[in-house]
Amino acid sequence: MESSGERLFEGADWDFQTLQRIHDACEQIARKELGLDVYPNQIEVITAEQMLDAYSSVGMPLFYKHWSFGKQFAFQEASYRKGLMGLAYEIVINSSPCISYLMEENTATMQTLVIAHAAFGHNHFFKNNYLFKQWTDADGILDYLEFAKGYIAACEDRHGRETVERTLDAAHALMSHGVDRYPGKKTLDLRAEEKRAGERRQHEEAVFNDLWRTVPNTKAKTKAALTAERRRALLGLPQENILYFLEKTAPRLAPWQRELIRIVRHIAQYFYPQGQTKVMNEGTATYVHYRIMSRLHQQGRITDGNFLEFLQSHTNVVFQPEFDDRRYSGFNPYALGFAMMQDIERIVKTPEDEDRQWFPDIAGKGDVEGVLREIWSNYRDESFINQFLSPALIRRFRMFHLHDDPAESQGIKVDAIHDERGYRRVRRELARQYDVGFVDANIEVVDVDLDGDRRLMLRHTTVKGAQLNETDTRRVLQHLADLWTYDVALTEVDGTDKVLKEYVVSPRAAAVAA
Repeated sequence: MESSGERLFEGADWDFQTLQRIHDACEQIARKELGLDVYPNQIEVITAEQMLDAYSSVGMPLFYKHWSFGKQFAFQEASYRKGLMGLAYEIVINSSPCISYLMEENTATMQTLVIAHAAFGHNHFFKNNYLFKQWTDADGILDYLEFAKGYIAACEDRHGRETVERTLDAAHALMSHGVDRYPGKKTLDLRAEEKRAGERRQHEEAVFNDLWRTVPNTKAKTKAALTAERRRALLGLPQENILYFLEKTAPRLAPWQRELIRIVRHIAQYFYPQGQTKVMNEGTATYVHYRIMSRLHQQGRITDGNFLEFLQSHTNVVFQPEFDDRRYSGFNPYALGFAMMQDIERIVKTPEDEDRQWFPDIAGKGDVEGVLREIWSNYRDESFINQFLSPALIRRFRMFHLHDDPAESQGIKVDAIHDERGYRRVRRELARQYDVGFVDANIEVVDVDLDGDRRLMLRHTTVKGAQLNETDTRRVLQHLADLWTYDVALTEVDGTDKVLKEYVVSPRAAAVAA
């Protein structure tokens, strides 16, 4: 066994000096051998209760108060106490410095694992992946959250907690429709948001007043009335970012309500890349911690017993139940991501003829770390799976594709098996499950009846006939109507513009009165 240093720790106990030694040892391997580029690290040690609290507030150290966080905390605490769930060993924040929360109950081995996983694996991915570069501001997020927390607390003091809570409830319900999905918008400078808040409000109110001044006072058409085309152009329609549209255009919202919607919108945008990179992010972090822990063991910095403890935890994390296992609930992102990273390593180092045919650009290239760093930087889950899921891994995971045709009364069709055509079909269909355009409902604001009842009109274009759940749709539309303060109409259409279903929801009296 190679040995290049003293033991990092003995037994399960640790102190803060031990954590520093662990961090430095992991950093040396991460930077020098794996070539990782990371934000400065900040390690925080917290209790199990604080970890539950962090769960509830989406892992953020600074966050505004909302009843949903307390509800989440109560549910998770009860589950944890009853032994129905475990706790994560760490939570990591995409910020600069990168904040990693470690549970104080962890053993020294587990602290080593989570530092390697979070402080270097996730950290590198956050800093280098193109989606996070495009959409997030790691330098400014903590300052912005502090501003948001203070602003919302001041609003509660001035306008009452219930009034503020109603606005936040509505904004949270529309959070998934409060993001810009495609590049082209300027990257958020969150530190500058607070400074610009006052100036922005004055400007927006002036523009807003000019737009709504064009609405006729009578039903008769006047020259002042805008043409439909001109009106939609001024309103920026069609618009898929519904929260943005409400912030800019809702006729009766107070300035503080617009700022609350803006805060929720910015936070939704900040988390947007994480939903598109779950497999890659966890796969990267798991691959990095496996490489670092294996290297520490080779160097003699951790004992065989420590390494066995690590392997037990690692194996549990990457466990993938079979499709006929009662525990199966889809693909484990840790398992799929880690398996694909290891498979890419195999293809780069020792490819088979099949690998050379499927991956001519990387097969036999030799530079494992360089290839992986490039992949980590330039792909998201959908494109990563579509590009790098190999036939060998499809066979190993025993993947196949089923097609349940509603027109067929007899059974379910096996649409793809383990042949060349089947491999491509399985890869394409699995990748599609991670495609935002396929998974998220395509809903746009298409028009506003300024000349009449000021009804807000939305359009949902279905994919493969998949319609919205009626109960959930009406609940979300109710929140939207409360913010708009006039009727909201949603039309569901298929690819041929055939109308499938229509919804009309009116605002509640309390929302209009406010």
